[in-house]
Amino acid sequence: MHPFRKAAEERDLEAMEALLADDVVFTSPVVFKPYSGKPITMAILRGVLRVFEDFRYVREISEPGGRDHALMFRTTVGGREVHGCDFIHVREDGLIDELTVMVRPLSGANALAEAMGAQFERIEREALGG
Repeated sequence: MHPFRKAAEERDLEAMEALLADDVVFTSPVVFKPYSGKPITMAILRGVLRVFEDFRYVREISEPGGRDHALMFRTTVGGREVHGCDFIHVREDGLIDELTVMVRPLSGANALAEAMGAQFERIEREALGG
């Protein structure tokens, strides 16, 4: 089991943060521009944990010893079922430098965009340390 999967399933924010490189790039399923840096990525992940109602990983695809991983999940957001995948790239030092999330169906992606949009002022404050 990938350590990020374990941390996310346990909702262990400290463990999740420890796995991220300072210059991690987070690519959202609902926003075009990627977010760079650990503070904004962690603020987004905290927001995600607030809006995901019953998050669980259902499959992990990894090459043994490889640096790329796909963690498939299911959750509910605003009453809509969401299927998604976290694509993770790990640097040689073991830290995650890329985290890309994709979700389906469109109704689930729309529910996620709406729920995260409602969180975004808080996310921005948290990213700035507030």
